[in-house]
Amino acid sequence: MAHAPTTPPLSKEQLLKAYRQMKTIREFEERLHIEIQTGEIPGFTHLYAGQEAVAVGVCAHLSDSDYIVSTHRGHGHCIAKGCDVGGMMLEIYGRAAGLCKGKGGSMHIADVTKGMLGANAIVGGGPPLAVGAAIACRNRGDKTVSIAFGGDGSANQGTVFEAMNMAVVLKVPTVFVFENNGYAEHTGADYAVGSKDIAGRARGFGMPAESCDGADFFAVYAAAGRAIALGREGKGPATIEPRITRYYGHFEGDPQLYRAKDETKELRETMDCLKNFRARVTREGWLTNAEMDAIDSDVLALIDSAVKTARAAPPPNDAELTTDVYATY
Repeated sequence: MAHAPTTPPLSKEQLLKAYRQMKTIREFEERLHIEIQTGEIPGFTHLYAGQEAVAVGVCAHLSDSDYIVSTHRGHGHCIAKGCDVGGMMLEIYGRAAGLCKGKGGSMHIADVTKGMLGANAIVGGGPPLAVGAAIACRNRGDKTVSIAFGGDGSANQGTVFEAMNMAVVLKVPTVFVFENNGYAEHTGADYAVGSKDIAGRARGFGMPAESCDGADFFAVYAAAGRAIALGREGKGPATIEPRITRYYGHFEGDPQLYRAKDETKELRETMDCLKNFRARVTREGWLTNAEMDAIDSDVLALIDSAVKTARAAPPPNDAELTTDVYATY
């Protein structure tokens, strides 16, 4: 029996954009995993591969006027929010033409013109900033929202609890996105989260919260849409907890001795948002494999060009050393 046609939750253009962004994040991270071995990239690098559907599913609802605050694992959030891929690669290589003039590196990419207020190397440091941005959104009355991305490890931080409580008290349009990838650095979430339910704990602060399948773009998109709509309608904050995995270690070079043998290999087969997306959209007749294959080729060329440009670009000069250190008002 033929599959009955269904109406997609997004337009064809939006579906193609979502796939392109997820594929760009995946290939960006897979290429960095290779390039980091050359020793040309300074500082620590934390890869987002495996979690692409979360960043893209959330940011699909946002415009440049909405804000996000990211984490040390922030490349996916940057790409999903529209940051320039070439500028990001330059930044990661520490080049003067990078988005932050080559002085922020992997963990501190920001682009305020895109509403990307910055990655953050401090675990739990983002939600207080996101709540501050949400206060501005509320005061302007322009229906913009602020998103705080964090992992299951950040969900246990006191700064995050304070931010969540403040968001409820002040009724500001913040959405807390806890990407539960199972590990806070090297500690399992099943051990470190006493309630075993990050979304349930968020409800204790007095806000709506739900968990969803982080490997399913459409599940994340729907959950994020409900949470963001509350903020735009002036109904205050909400939380979503996408349950997902990461394909690489906490940082590049992590031996991952805390993971079971072949765990990652199995997860690449069973929890791959790109495979899941392809299967869904082709089964429903929303997109074709040929259309997505063309995107794959474009993305690989984009990443290759970004790496070649970054390798050849100059670093900041000595005169730049003390600039951009303090904000001047």
